[in-house]
Amino acid sequence: MIPIRDAIPTRRVPVVNYALIALNILVFIAMWLAGSSAESWVYEFAMIPANARDGVSLGDVGDIFTSMFMHAGLAHVAGNMLYLWIFGDNVEDRLGPGAYLGFYLVGGLVASLTHVLLNPASEIPTVGASGAIAAVLGAYLVLYPSSRVQTFVPIGPYFMKLTVLPAAVVLGLWFLLQLFETALALGGPDVAGVAFGAHAGGFVAGMVMALIAQHARPMQRAREW
Repeated sequence: MIPIRDAIPTRRVPVVNYALIALNILVFIAMWLAGSSAESWVYEFAMIPANARDGVSLGDVGDIFTSMFMHAGLAHVAGNMLYLWIFGDNVEDRLGPGAYLGFYLVGGLVASLTHVLLNPASEIPTVGASGAIAAVLGAYLVLYPSSRVQTFVPIGPYFMKLTVLPAAVVLGLWFLLQLFETALALGGPDVAGVAFGAHAGGFVAGMVMALIAQHARPMQRAREW
């Protein structure tokens, strides 16, 4: 399934979400312009789980945050930014700009640490905003479960149909897929080079943080289109 739009307008301009999207795109362009030398950037600034075998240093923590803004290709960054564009603005609207930035970074941190715990010997550099964005999806599921999401749904191997589904269905199925792929990857290499465990960990972290925020400050029912 490919979501393209949700149903809940924001009350204010999501400046932090826009800035995160812009920063991810700018880093991707810089890496693309760097050509073959970008590979050295990956090994310098990406997260490598095996580096933490002797303990987590400040450098390792720094690599977690820099890796969150690096992507492996156009499809990788485009897919991540699509999800962040659709779902991140409403989460920022609910939490507020400052809290949302902290939430995003903590979600990415938890996602990365989940990946390290599941793959402690992996020497494969891990890049991408997927873990932090998974936290955004988990929060959205808690805060707006009945929101309607316009989604392309596969119809056979070659066709897709545009339909409207509840966010609980779109994001719930996404999370179940991450859990399934995580279970397949346990005890072995990452499935297709994707850190599904990080996605699952980030999603759960986002749900927990959203539940805390919701309990601390209940929100009014959101208006939908």
